[in-house]
Amino acid sequence: MNKVIVIVGPTAIGKTKLSIRLAKRYGVDIISGDSIAIYKRLDIGSAKPTEEEMDGVVHHLINERNPEEEYSVADFQQAARSVLDQKPLSIICGGTGLYIQAALFNYEFKSPKRNISMEEKYAKLSNEELYQHLVELDCNIDQKKIHPNNRKRVLRAIEVYEELGKSIHSFNHKEEALYEYYIVYLDMDRDLLYQRIHKRVDEMLQEGLLDEVKELAKDNIYPKGIGYREWIPYLEGKESYEMVIEKIKKNTRHLAKRQATWFKNQMNSHFYLIDPSHLEEAYCQIEQDIDRWLKK
Repeated sequence: MNKVIVIVGPTAIGKTKLSIRLAKRYGVDIISGDSIAIYKRLDIGSAKPTEEEMDGVVHHLINERNPEEEYSVADFQQAARSVLDQKPLSIICGGTGLYIQAALFNYEFKSPKRNISMEEKYAKLSNEELYQHLVELDCNIDQKKIHPNNRKRVLRAIEVYEELGKSIHSFNHKEEALYEYYIVYLDMDRDLLYQRIHKRVDEMLQEGLLDEVKELAKDNIYPKGIGYREWIPYLEGKESYEMVIEKIKKNTRHLAKRQATWFKNQMNSHFYLIDPSHLEEAYCQIEQDIDRWLKK
């Protein structure tokens, strides 16, 4: 059974740096486990690694789709496994939990293709109202696996039930891992993490995030990822620049909380509390733990 090292955690915590260090240590490729980095032109907001940061390490599933193209978890599963199946050891680096879980486990995707009109159909419902509609519609829904604020996921669950009369969970994973995996979840003191998140957002702005958003908007492209979707009211003249920045920071903080909850509850993850003042010690500990795992 091939093995996979998975590097996950909130934005700005150092996943890219660690993944490249490990890739060089073990002589392996890196698969991006991020649902936004797959797209061309979405560079700053996705915080995808630059060529300089990659430092010669081969990266897969970065800049492979045009931003107007659909890209689903099933697409990621197929593409990621095409790499994982060919290599005795690989690294996945990213924060999209469902994508990573779908790649590692025996998920089956037989549900219909996503209907892009669903958002419009339920546009008048708040997240809470939409979630309640799902619960009333599908009495078998596992409320622990779908968060009310994950609107895209809730809409998908409603869509699957409306079209097939089946719960979305009927298409999800079996409790069968297709690869041996070691998940490294990088964590940090909350206050310090939030400071780093705010700093990362400020750096994205300095690098030209708004210009990137405007260029995409010229082609009628409005990405749904954090760092992109918050700009729509600003472009429409409905919200101020300052309001947008605060929303991006808040949504990124909330994402960090959801990521931690996901990897604690959904997968067998190893949490490492990172202290920036003792970073080398933390990395060495992670390497020692992975070395022991690889020798099993």
